Amino acid sequence: MTKNFRLTHDVLDVAAVYAIADNARNGAVVLMSGMVRNQTGGRAVDYLDYQAYEAMALQVFQDISDRCRERFPDITEVVIHHRLGKLKVGEISVLVAVGSPHRAEAFEACRYAIDTLKTDAPIWKKEFWLDGVSSWVNCPI
Repeated sequence: MTKNFRLTHDVLDVAAVYAIADNARNGAVVLMSGMVRNQTGGRAVDYLDYQAYEAMALQVFQDISDRCRERFPDITEVVIHHRLGKLKVGEISVLVAVGSPHRAEAFEACRYAIDTLKTDAPIWKKEFWLDGVSSWVNCPI
């Protein structure tokens, strides 16, 4: 896979993802940063644990990029980086960036990419709450 698609246990780098999406043809780069929030459904979150079927997830990232390019043919780049392992409240779990000559396509393609990732990618999240209870959520596959 390319530098555009990454699964890692390391902290995600907003500037690096932006730089990959940037291009002289762009009039816009839209970057979406998904973070661990401090509550879900009114329950206090301690931390999250992300796991993935890595080879398949990277292929899904490529498929998402291909579908974005079919729907929004002027976009220049699609970048998807997702973090794995234990993440604390406030840490970035996913970055999606799209470069395009026009902002409307960049916004639409970025939204399409993150929404599709959430439904199609074999990435699983387990929430651990402060009360000691945990459960798997958002398990699309």
